[in-house]
Amino acid sequence: MSETTTDHEAIQHWVEERNGRPASVIGTGKDGDAGLLRIDFAEDGEDESLEEISWDQFFAKFEERQLAFLYQDQKANGEQSTFNRLVER
Repeated sequence: MSETTTDHEAIQHWVEERNGRPASVIGTGKDGDAGLLRIDFAEDGEDESLEEISWDQFFAKFEERQLAFLYQDQKANGEQSTFNRLVER
């Protein structure tokens, strides 16, 4: 079961609880713009196409693009899930 939120505190808590960090896709932004947003999880290994950004940068772009955070708390087997998507509001 998935849920959607735009609450910054809830998003940050969910991501950090799963050892994730805000990131952008390298080469998609310019002049300080974050570009395409992603969530990077340590358990997935290092993704060389992503660079860490601050939560302030992440949420500025999140609001600019009017995004919502679609996420799943648990997998069907009860394990903690890292499934998420950034979707249009």
